[in-house]
Amino acid sequence: MPTDAHPGPLRVLVLGAALRAESTNARLASLVGRLIAEIGATVDLAAMRDFDMPPYDGDVEAAVGLPEGALALRDRLERCDAFVISSPEYNASVPGVLKNAIDWVSRVQPQPFKTKHALLVSASPSLVGGNRGLWALRVPLEHLGTRVYPDMFSLARAHKGFTQDGLLTDSGLQQRLSETVAAFLRLVEADVRYVCLQRRWYEFPGDRTEAPVTQRAED
Repeated sequence: MPTDAHPGPLRVLVLGAALRAESTNARLASLVGRLIAEIGATVDLAAMRDFDMPPYDGDVEAAVGLPEGALALRDRLERCDAFVISSPEYNASVPGVLKNAIDWVSRVQPQPFKTKHALLVSASPSLVGGNRGLWALRVPLEHLGTRVYPDMFSLARAHKGFTQDGLLTDSGLQQRLSETVAAFLRLVEADVRYVCLQRRWYEFPGDRTEAPVTQRAED
């Protein structure tokens, strides 16, 4: 077993990326966390309000460093094997508060997004379910070295999409979400438990840190 593996259950951070407490993305994040826990992984369920931070400002960073909210998100990312983001779609793109959080945390060295596996899901009242926002969200995460899972899940007409017990009203979509989460966790487990390849990983182009040889499984 590689030295960076741990013997306990997989640890997955699930972040509801909307600020509104009754957001459908908070409900979707809760459901994903429930599915992950049923498989046997440890879930760290978080909300965007847990990580308060001002708009990114290089002068503020130079003067006082990173805000507590960014450092708290950094800590939660470092403790997980993988993360899930349930994000709303604002004007066919990424919500500003989420992009701002990514920008702040990207200033941490070593980069906490690097080589983490991520699953992206969304809920939206629109007919496309926030899928355009997820495609936009892939760009900064993949730029930072995150291994974003190819299959994404978008719940359209989300204001009518949940039962009273928190499941999806559409049984076919419920099954698809369950299968997507299970397949994602199998990939994460393969990477964490059954390492089979040595290779060198490099940070995004602005990185100036030395990248040690690490053991990682290919996707």
